[in-house]
Amino acid sequence: MIKILMIEDDAELAEILTEYLAQFEIEVTNIEDPFLGLSTLNTQKFDLVILDLTLPGLDGLEVCKDIRKRYDIPIIISSARHDITDKVEALERGADDYMPKPYNPRELEARIRSLLRRKSNDFASSQSKAKPKPKDIQVDEKQQLITLKGEPLNLTKAEYGILKYLAQKEGGVVSREELIYNVEAISEESSNKSIDVIVGRIRQKLGEVPKDPTYIHSVRGVGYKFTQ
Repeated sequence: MIKILMIEDDAELAEILTEYLAQFEIEVTNIEDPFLGLSTLNTQKFDLVILDLTLPGLDGLEVCKDIRKRYDIPIIISSARHDITDKVEALERGADDYMPKPYNPRELEARIRSLLRRKSNDFASSQSKAKPKPKDIQVDEKQQLITLKGEPLNLTKAEYGILKYLAQKEGGVVSREELIYNVEAISEESSNKSIDVIVGRIRQKLGEVPKDPTYIHSVRGVGYKFTQ
């Protein structure tokens, strides 16, 4: 049985594709929310990802980039966005194929098999593992030390506590209030603004580019999400 993760917010299309592909021993798990989709990929094994670009809360191009950064798994973009810029950017961010909607489900099934064949998989029974790449940031709780690519970071207690907590919640959205109440070095009287200031210092020490962060991503109106 081939197992596929589909991240698609069009429930009707997802149901049609799921039922069609089931005829060919292809099991589809559809997730409408991109953040939940990434979390599901982190906890379950899939052979391939079918990804829409227009998603609620997070653009599909960012999802594609995140998946490719962490996993060696085939990605097919399934999108109504026909602009050549989107196609090129999707391929540059790690997509293996791009299918403009609408398309015939039969073609999708053929492309799935073609991709898996190129990956030297036995598409009738394989369940390829999505293997995480070595993590840049490592937390050593015994020594209360965090390293970036093997080099120790010079962090204050508050910075260490926040970065450790975000790393422990990797892939999940963490609110500022959650950080205030769960990081010992942060006073419960601290404001959301003070959390933002500390996170800003952590980003500087990580060498983050503000407009295109690698590790700590802002989630508007909520808090932060850590990925690597």
